Amino acid sequence: MNIAVAVKRLPHGANLPLPGYATAAAAGLDLLAANADPVVIAPLARALIPTGLAIALPNNFELQIRPRSGLALKHGIMIANSPGTIDADYRGEIQVIILNAGSADFTVTRGMRIAQAVLAPVSRLVWQETTELDHTTRNAGGFGSTGTHRLRED
Repeated sequence: MNIAVAVKRLPHGANLPLPGYATAAAAGLDLLAANADPVVIAPLARALIPTGLAIALPNNFELQIRPRSGLALKHGIMIANSPGTIDADYRGEIQVIILNAGSADFTVTRGMRIAQAVLAPVSRLVWQETTELDHTTRNAGGFGSTGTHRLRED
């Protein structure tokens, strides 16, 4: 299914291609860095990287900003608030908070593929307050309560 999304290229995004899908079955578009000068991110530091794009999403959709797996594996580059969310009513520039969890400086240069953007439908919940919840096998078991190995089915 194709969803039309209006996109505005900002002056500092001029001459960069619009984000695109790398393959026919890719879920995410590659976002490009629109910084004028290289940005060096030290280990355990973060930086806000512009994309030079602003968009108008249709209602009931969000754009999720996610890390690129190759940057994560090879350099420890993460998206600090992953997944970041661009709401349907936001009209400002898409910017990416890059966190360097690696052990060496990482340099972001203009035109570098820095993140993925995935269009996702948004459902809104309606609270139904109650005094009791249904019981499950897990019930109130919290962090780590299901273990780290495959569960046995009895």
